[in-house]
Amino acid sequence: MVEGPQADPRFKKAVELFNDGEWYDAHDVFEELWHETADPHRRCLQGVLQVAVAQLHLQRDNRRGATILFGEALGRLKRPGTPDLGLDIKGLCTCVEQRLRSLQLEEDPELCTVPVLRVVD
Repeated sequence: MVEGPQADPRFKKAVELFNDGEWYDAHDVFEELWHETADPHRRCLQGVLQVAVAQLHLQRDNRRGATILFGEALGRLKRPGTPDLGLDIKGLCTCVEQRLRSLQLEEDPELCTVPVLRVVD
């Protein structure tokens, strides 16, 4: 039996929005769930929604904001004991690390893979 926020139908909707590049809407839905969730699940949700907001910052050409949020997201998602919520968090972190490194080197992060949330069994 699935427990935690991933059992909520809004979680699936948020993942779909995220994967469709609907960063603002994905953030809104993940944030709703985040407000209703306790740690450690809350920490993972916050990391994922920070990735969505970082992507929104990139769309709005706010590279500094994206850099900060990518870094904060990685800190949460890679913290020991953070649950994966049935998602490939390691793959997400790899993508975010590439985008963050690109920003830090003043390169174009859009040349890197776009973050996606892959559901794992």
